[in-house]
Amino acid sequence: MQGFVDLVQGFLALGATVILPVVIFLLGLLFGQKPGKAFRSGLTIGVAFVGIFLVVDLLVNNLGPAAQGMVDRLGVNLDVIDVGWPATSSIAWASTAVAAFIIPLGLLVNVVMLLTKTTKTMNVDIWNFWHYTFMAAVVYTVSDSIIQGLIAAVIFQIVTLKIADWTAPMVEDFYELPGVSIATGSTVSYAPGIFLVKGLQKIPGVNRWSADPDSIQRRFGVFGESIFIGLFLGVAIGALAGYSVGEVIEIGMAMAAVMVLMPRMVKILMEGLMPVSESARNWLNKHFSNKEIYIGLDAAVLLGHPSVIATALILVPITVVLAVFLPGNALLPFGDLATIPFVVAFIVGAARGNIIHSVLVGTVMIALSLYMATDIANVFTTMAENADFDMPEDSARISSIDQGGNLINWLIWRFFELFN
Repeated sequence: MQGFVDLVQGFLALGATVILPVVIFLLGLLFGQKPGKAFRSGLTIGVAFVGIFLVVDLLVNNLGPAAQGMVDRLGVNLDVIDVGWPATSSIAWASTAVAAFIIPLGLLVNVVMLLTKTTKTMNVDIWNFWHYTFMAAVVYTVSDSIIQGLIAAVIFQIVTLKIADWTAPMVEDFYELPGVSIATGSTVSYAPGIFLVKGLQKIPGVNRWSADPDSIQRRFGVFGESIFIGLFLGVAIGALAGYSVGEVIEIGMAMAAVMVLMPRMVKILMEGLMPVSESARNWLNKHFSNKEIYIGLDAAVLLGHPSVIATALILVPITVVLAVFLPGNALLPFGDLATIPFVVAFIVGAARGNIIHSVLVGTVMIALSLYMATDIANVFTTMAENADFDMPEDSARISSIDQGGNLINWLIWRFFELFN
């Protein structure tokens, strides 16, 4: 069993930039594309994800230290450390009792749902199956039952696929990504924020509060372009972190670069994806009378809209302040502050890029995440100890905003706890 888990971990360690091109190439062949055309599609998507993740690294490497600076300046002292999604995924895959089953089980469930037309999403984002693994590991930890853990993972996957189907029209309409859906576990957990956005838009007065990149550009001219929005927000975050003048300018330039480069990477991605998506539609329509199919991709493709990055940059200091003043919260946000763009993407889409509404709803959803991450911290810490995870210095317990504060994960965990 351990050997198979090591094989799975080795495959996943190749990352999306290798896994996705291979998967897309094989799908292209399956759906009747010529080898050369299928290879080009896979290669183009791989190049696009190299670019996307380079920009994401630029974002993370600048936001992480800035967030730590804000925490240090506030003198926050909380006993649950947010270790971030990289550590969380490592803990999940180290849960060898369930980890080996997740990828084959996840692929089987997706195929069955496609054949029975209970989903329209063909999820090729295999790397993010780690969210299913984490769910299985949580339930296994509280139940000591592999079967219960795997059932929990399947429930999590079904929910994410159904939410991916539901939100795909919004992804196409607002993000201009036809044929794409998002089943990334961290992103779909914030889908309830869509209902909060709709409620906010019905409140007299509040529904007139509006700020999106287009309206900002009309009001401020050249200084309202996304490149300047990134610069100004980056400078503000650097100042809040107590940076020197040079460091403030540096983070401002980095955020301006994120705003400009990410949309261009997404365009390259779509260049490679569209031929495969069209072939998939034609093939499924011919064999199963299924005209509509979505390709499930990493939520990183949604970061190309400037409203997503702008909303996330504003929410970073808000999250730190929430952690300090929310009664009952014990989570010190850190590792997952740079993943906020991923978790608010559906909210921004529902708000049609309205940054004000997105920030308001995002604040509510992140407050809930802090409470859920605090609540699950004991189980999270036990999982880490069982996986021989190297605990952060001076930390009694650990958790994360990404999965510890994941609404779907929390509800399923609580459901299974009733029986254990």
